[in-house]
Amino acid sequence: MSDFSHLGAKATAEIAEVLSRVSGKDIDRAIDMIAGARTIALYGVGREGLMMKALTMRLFHLGLDAHVAGDMTTPPLDSGDLLIVSAGPGQFSTVSALLKVAREAGAKTLCITAQAEGESARAADATLLLPAQTMADDVPAESQAVSVLPMGSLYEGVQYVAFELLVLKLRDRLGETAKTMRARHTNLE
Repeated sequence: MSDFSHLGAKATAEIAEVLSRVSGKDIDRAIDMIAGARTIALYGVGREGLMMKALTMRLFHLGLDAHVAGDMTTPPLDSGDLLIVSAGPGQFSTVSALLKVAREAGAKTLCITAQAEGESARAADATLLLPAQTMADDVPAESQAVSVLPMGSLYEGVQYVAFELLVLKLRDRLGETAKTMRARHTNLE
């Protein structure tokens, strides 16, 4: 096995191990919140933000009214709407500010995080815990194992796979198919 293959095997094993610890109740609650929302806005910073954009795209493919918070075409949130944020390490100032605005407007909030006791998670109506290494804990304590992946990459990799699995469950819940999703894919590429 090459060094690249060996690293790949370790990384995918780490992702699988984290996914095995994700709560089915958390997933079901997230699906209920997403399926029941009129409008959905999603937000994350850095590479987490890229994963949130990927989830936004898939929610749109499912026929949901999903937007990336901060884009010029994102509508205001109100009662019946949902803000989904990512705060892997537990808190980001922009995430906290957006949670406050959304809740004051009457929208529900869902925080995706690796730190269930983080400030952002505590401020949200619900949490989807993805218990992976982030930049908050990528420097090992004496007995702590560290991911083969750098910094917060394990969390971000888990996000990508977890979001695609969440979309599969949502697809079934909403009665969508691969064909109906594909029909909503842009033709401007």
